[in-house]
Amino acid sequence: MDLTVPAIIVMGVAGCGKTSVAQAMAERLGGRFIEGDAFHPTANVEKMRRGIGLVDADRWGWLDRLAGALNEARERGEPAVLACSALKRRYRDRLRRGNPSARFVFLELPQTEAAKRVGQRNGHFMPDSLVASQFADLEAPLAEALTLTVDATRPLTDIVEAALAWHAGASFDHRSSAIDRDSAVSELRA
Repeated sequence: MDLTVPAIIVMGVAGCGKTSVAQAMAERLGGRFIEGDAFHPTANVEKMRRGIGLVDADRWGWLDRLAGALNEARERGEPAVLACSALKRRYRDRLRRGNPSARFVFLELPQTEAAKRVGQRNGHFMPDSLVASQFADLEAPLAEALTLTVDATRPLTDIVEAALAWHAGASFDHRSSAIDRDSAVSELRA
């Protein structure tokens, strides 16, 4: 059991491409893809479907279930890539419990583009009317360690390649358990 396998959390507001990026990264890493939306309780989904934004109390149990899924993967030595909004610092800190080396890929997207993308989605419970509330809640992780900020308007393949290259460069050296490169925030923009 390799407990040093770091989780990757692909985060950002609705419509930024979290699911697509996380799925592609998990596939390339041969790891487990975890769709955060699938862990929401029915009450949360129904609330969002009605256009009511979630509050912290709605999110704690959801975040704990996600952290548990990340821990299960880590305990099996399995790379895990989670798609999760992780909008606030305290949410990211909750996901870091038991996963202190978790890396975050922040998909940064302008609000107008997020609203456009969400409005074009079919079959998803999140209406475009909630995009503004996501931006109101967003605490961008611009000064957090082990975080990469990527312009989410870039092509999917570019985002995935950049995130994988960054992840490989920030890998732990298993012999010394030291980070190979500076853990400061990295940014990749168009």
